[in-house]
Amino acid sequence: MKTTVTTSVGGKQITIETGRMAKQADGSVLVSCGNNIVLVTAVSNKEPKDVDFFPLTVEYQEKFYATGKIPGGYFKREGKPTTDAVLTARLIDRPIRPCFPEGYRYDTQVVATTLSADGAFPIEILASIGSSAALHISDIPFSGPTAAVMVGRVDGQLVANPTPQQREKSDMEIIVAGTRNGLLMVEGETKFITEADALAALKFGHQALLPLLNAQDELREKFGSKAKRVFTPAVIDADFRTQAEGLLAAKIKKALLTREKSERYAAYAAAKTEAIAALVTPITNDKLQATRKKELSTIIEDLKYKISREMILDTGVRIDGRDTKTVRPIANEVGILPRVHGSGLFTRGETQVLGTTTLGTGDDEQMIDSLHGMQKKKFLLHYNFPPFSVGETGRFGGQGRREIGHGNLAERALKPIIPDFDKFPYTIRIVSEVLESNGSSSMGTVCSGLMSLLDAGVPVKGNVAGIAMGLIKEGDRFAVLTDILGDEDHLGDMDFKVAGTRDGITALQMDIKIDSVSFAVMEQALNQARDGKNHILTEMEKVMKTPRGQISEFAPRIETIKIHPDKIREVIGAGGKVIRAITEASGAKIEIEDDGTIHVASSDPESTKKALAMIADICAEAEVGKTYKGKVVKITDFGAFVEILPSTQGLLHISEIAHERLRQVTDVLSEGDEIDVKVLEVDRAGRVKLSRKALLDKPAH
Repeated sequence: MKTTVTTSVGGKQITIETGRMAKQADGSVLVSCGNNIVLVTAVSNKEPKDVDFFPLTVEYQEKFYATGKIPGGYFKREGKPTTDAVLTARLIDRPIRPCFPEGYRYDTQVVATTLSADGAFPIEILASIGSSAALHISDIPFSGPTAAVMVGRVDGQLVANPTPQQREKSDMEIIVAGTRNGLLMVEGETKFITEADALAALKFGHQALLPLLNAQDELREKFGSKAKRVFTPAVIDADFRTQAEGLLAAKIKKALLTREKSERYAAYAAAKTEAIAALVTPITNDKLQATRKKELSTIIEDLKYKISREMILDTGVRIDGRDTKTVRPIANEVGILPRVHGSGLFTRGETQVLGTTTLGTGDDEQMIDSLHGMQKKKFLLHYNFPPFSVGETGRFGGQGRREIGHGNLAERALKPIIPDFDKFPYTIRIVSEVLESNGSSSMGTVCSGLMSLLDAGVPVKGNVAGIAMGLIKEGDRFAVLTDILGDEDHLGDMDFKVAGTRDGITALQMDIKIDSVSFAVMEQALNQARDGKNHILTEMEKVMKTPRGQISEFAPRIETIKIHPDKIREVIGAGGKVIRAITEASGAKIEIEDDGTIHVASSDPESTKKALAMIADICAEAEVGKTYKGKVVKITDFGAFVEILPSTQGLLHISEIAHERLRQVTDVLSEGDEIDVKVLEVDRAGRVKLSRKALLDKPAH
């Protein structure tokens, strides 16, 4: 039976419907706003999987028919997910994941499919709402509902789910997701806003999403609430837990006090080996032995979680001995790769990232065939996380969702400082190579990326750094942690990344693992992040503060000139003949924009100079009174046509060839002759009148 509910957010009506499509899924909803419609389904298997993690997958499918388009490429069908589709899938995944019960090991899949889109409403918001609604009305254990909203700010006014026109004017674009109790996820980019402005946006976003939670409750009630499946997490035998904790607690605590990551992990492994030998190996039943071994791993994780959190809350001392506000030691180097246009090595504790900047021309822009048409990107950031960075082996080839997500966050953080194209007409690509990782390699990418930009001589609008904040919360007690370790991310309640200049925030991302965090805690985290970020900036600026005065000798030099748009056709020539000839003769790359802006690029200054001179000759216009060396291209009874500039000819009348009277032009001139002529006149139609006589001495009488 079709059931529909409707609510309004930011003055826009959102409808959630179920009972019409995909009825064999455990939960299925159609979420729409105007011409934008997304189908979201949720299915969870009835049998558990033998894994030690929650096997949740979220897929977001962009269908080109949704915008009345046929995909580009040879196969003419949708291929692997685009970067935007992967990022949307992550936005859907992150708020719903904490709402499943601890220990749930049933394969669960959420699929969002765009059926219709006109670009007037953020489709990722509809997909996020739909994921929660599909789970909420199903029998799958899910402690939702959750909802999401995009927050913009136009002319100082906060706006929920802004239109594309509003987004262009907005100085922030933050996606906020949460429950009634608080926020679960934040993801966004901003243009140097203050911490107070960011907090106000988060509060506004939380209030804006409340009607969407009410609508989902209403839909579940109207559709007929399905009883949630009974799920009982596995319980470890109490006697075995007591024995294991008695043997392991002191060893785990000692390991947690080991500052160096590899030594700490070696201590964990040694404790586990000792416990296996004492408690598991004597068991003769193979099945029970395998169960106890698995349970032992869980007990160790539980002890690490409990002891590390108690240490921080009771003493204020963290795993590596720092207090809650201290940033790990920082080291920076620039210019370490001689052939690269710009390079920076950023090391913070046991996290190390190599950033490189490459400068390219318009030919290097990325062309993206998206739902809403072809898009061009002039600034790219690619993030690589090889397994050796955490001392492991693994598969190479292709980027996972995590790499795409981390790269996107760093790209958003740096994008506001990239110079305007008309002032620095380069395509810019930053590549981040994570060499070591122990806490926030994405923020390390921001820092190494900035250093490589400065080293490359890019005139950035400001210096950006990033920092990751954590949280430990037990009841009313809490501690906000600056510059978290990997273990603190894993064992803590929040991962909050903030990047920006001293003037304000450029990007932020937050994931919360507990039911809610108060805005007072978030305010403290934002202010603590500002202090930590500014400290990192100070350390970075000790090595390099301003861009190099010139770009690398290996980077293309781009010179820009402006011609009259009417001359574009002449520079290009029939079928591109002229511009190809200039490129071949000079060796430079040439790009022409519709407004007459021409970019000439080459790593050889002489090539650039030659191409510019050739273009200048083509675009030059005859000047009255100026003398030109011309070529006779045609002879008529009344005179000769002389080419004085490329594509510019003038008439040399028979009376202006010589002082004496001529019977015919060929008495003096032949086609192909090169002669000096003076421009006498250029009329309104652009016709040029020439004289040879004016340059000759008058005969003596």
